[in-house]
Amino acid sequence: MGTSGNLLALERAGRALGCSSPGPKRHALPRLWFVTDLDRTPDPAAIAAHLPRGTGVIFRGFGRSDAPFKAMALARIARARGLILLIGLDEALAAQVGADGVHLPERALGQARRIRMRHPRWLITGAAHSLRAARRAKGRGLDAALVSPVFASRSPSAGRPLGVMRFSAIARRAGLPVIALGGVNARTARRLADTGAWGLAAVDVFAPLAGRQGAA
Repeated sequence: MGTSGNLLALERAGRALGCSSPGPKRHALPRLWFVTDLDRTPDPAAIAAHLPRGTGVIFRGFGRSDAPFKAMALARIARARGLILLIGLDEALAAQVGADGVHLPERALGQARRIRMRHPRWLITGAAHSLRAARRAKGRGLDAALVSPVFASRSPSAGRPLGVMRFSAIARRAGLPVIALGGVNARTARRLADTGAWGLAAVDVFAPLAGRQGAA
């Protein structure tokens, strides 16, 4: 299956997920998410230019000097293509580029309430690697939690995979929309049906889009 076929299959899998949890009122919560990575997706704008309308993008700049330039490029594309752009941890950068909100690492979930007070219309998501963390995200007022790693991942920071059963237990008991991250692709996404997941997030499956020419 080619790049376009993989992306279409992943998008369909995300749309087909059964979940009764409502999305946030501030934005339509995407079912499909592209998460950037400094090494695996060094040119995120080239990828975003081919994403389906309504896809979520989480830009993780990690304080790099070129992060504002990349974030601004992503913001322009997001506005033009109807994408939802979140900036990883950096509230100031998110405000600067006019992003739709922020994504918080698990260690920073406690910042959500203060950010919400300053930006009540923002979408705020956070990382969670356990049921306890997902419930903490719920308690801090986040809109969704990206739970990972569900499957084996190439990320150097990824821990032991949760597996489908443990992920499902988290998704059904978290109390907020849960998005699956870690080893998610067109093949593994099929295993997440009926787990209670709200949506799907990935890094590697989007990387080939950077090499495509022309408009998507």
